[in-house]
Amino acid sequence: MKFKTRAIHIGSEPDAQTGAVIPPIYMTSTFEQDAPGQTRGYDYTRAGNPNFTRLEELLASLEEGKFATVCSSGLGALSAMAAMLNPGDSVIALKGLYGGTYRFFKNTPISFHVIDVEQIDEYLEQKPAWLLFETPTNPLLDIYDIRKLCSKAKSAGTLTIIDNTFATPCFQNPLNLGADIVWHSTTKYIGGHSDVVGGALVTNDTNLDEAFKFNRMSIGVNPSPFDAWLTMRGLKTLGLRMEHHQRNAMAISEFLASHPLVGKIYYPGLKAHPGHEVASAQMTGYSGMVSVEFNLSLEDTLRLIKNFKLFTLAESLGGVESLVNHPATMTHASIPDKERMEMGISDGLVRFSVGIEDPEDLINDINTQLEKLSMVKAAPS
Repeated sequence: MKFKTRAIHIGSEPDAQTGAVIPPIYMTSTFEQDAPGQTRGYDYTRAGNPNFTRLEELLASLEEGKFATVCSSGLGALSAMAAMLNPGDSVIALKGLYGGTYRFFKNTPISFHVIDVEQIDEYLEQKPAWLLFETPTNPLLDIYDIRKLCSKAKSAGTLTIIDNTFATPCFQNPLNLGADIVWHSTTKYIGGHSDVVGGALVTNDTNLDEAFKFNRMSIGVNPSPFDAWLTMRGLKTLGLRMEHHQRNAMAISEFLASHPLVGKIYYPGLKAHPGHEVASAQMTGYSGMVSVEFNLSLEDTLRLIKNFKLFTLAESLGGVESLVNHPATMTHASIPDKERMEMGISDGLVRFSVGIEDPEDLINDINTQLEKLSMVKAAPS
């Protein structure tokens, strides 16, 4: 089955008891046992639930993996992974990391280093436990060569974890390129409607899968059955939504690329993007995230993003509605200013999560506000 067919049918077999086409929400904390220790597959929802199982089957299929573990959030999934680390272990991460991931590791005793990709050989010689990276990155949309980096990490005996939240399994399958673990914030494109928080881990390794599920239970980072049900509902339209996200992001990128008030635009779908060739080789689409540095003062930049009518100023991304974000003061505010600037996240950077509205309306919204700013700047003082 192809992607869109799997998204609708895998894990969604009609309910065996009632024939309900949409499986029910198993909103229960506990399950009857036939005898002490003899269950029908579930004993307590913190350890597992039919809604988790259905969603995990679907996520594994879409990521072309064998196993998936769903968690309460993307950071909940990170917690389930990090519980495997031992004292003295080190983690290396490539630049372009979500601020919450950075904050997580900076508040643990784990040795944690954010490095440039050019430093990878040097740091792999130290045999780190993990290599962690995103591609496309957040928020600069840099592209890393997954196959090349996974091969290097494997030679060093290092586990490779790839955050695939921006690309989604619709456009990229890192397990097929050598990754050990694919990590998602399912809150974003996978849920797709800004109404549920969740996370997931996908792997082909039985031991890793068992560890994730044990850690989810023991730490308590399970989602609710309703959250799993909502996420699965969102997944059914992922393929359709991603096509529209990408179409709109490309249209907005092409419009902004020639605008006089734009200093720099970051979108891997543009041929001018330095990672376009690698992205085209390992992705089947470029997703719906666009970042821009405007030729504006910080004051004017903040005024611009507060005045959009269709782009809501808000954290998060990947919903059907368009959002705009100022990374320096929002998603990446937890990163110290010096380190943030070294990562290339300037005060003037703006990140758009382009929704699935009509592209003409979105472009008109941006253009209207830019024209207003141009008139103000041109007016005599």
